[in-house]
Amino acid sequence: MERISTLTAMLLLAGCTAAEPGLEPPKAPGDIIRFTAGRCFGACPAYRVQVSPDGSGLLEPERFTSVPGPTRFTLTAAQYRRLVTTLAPHRPAAGTVRKIAHGQNCDRFATDMPGYVVEWTRPGQDATRLEFQSGCMDARYGRLRVALAAVPKILDVQPMLNPKAVTP
Repeated sequence: MERISTLTAMLLLAGCTAAEPGLEPPKAPGDIIRFTAGRCFGACPAYRVQVSPDGSGLLEPERFTSVPGPTRFTLTAAQYRRLVTTLAPHRPAAGTVRKIAHGQNCDRFATDMPGYVVEWTRPGQDATRLEFQSGCMDARYGRLRVALAAVPKILDVQPMLNPKAVTP
């Protein structure tokens, strides 16, 4: 009998730890915004951040960050609004994907730079996605590069991205 109880407890604990990290459905109206910073040829932080209009945030590190695993954080309504406003001029039409990379909407390209993906989702609607390879040096994307670089500062997650505190 004790053996069955121990086995049951182990299975319950395994179920708790096997859950995928993610945000709960938002309680406030608005989009869940997912921001992914991809790998580069070097020590660029690679991670994914998800934020919800109700102030929930989740950072999932991949490499060269100072956090070892998924880390929850909160953001203010003002931070969320600032993020939405900063990214709004670059958001594709609803339910579409816009790619900017070598040979796709880009003329001047430098290799070895990280790629970024921004995805806006809302329950019951198709996701909208922007994919930008930051090696695209076309002048027309200067404001987009500035907006993407501002995301960690807006969300106040820069301390979690410190590449000097490297994780494998």
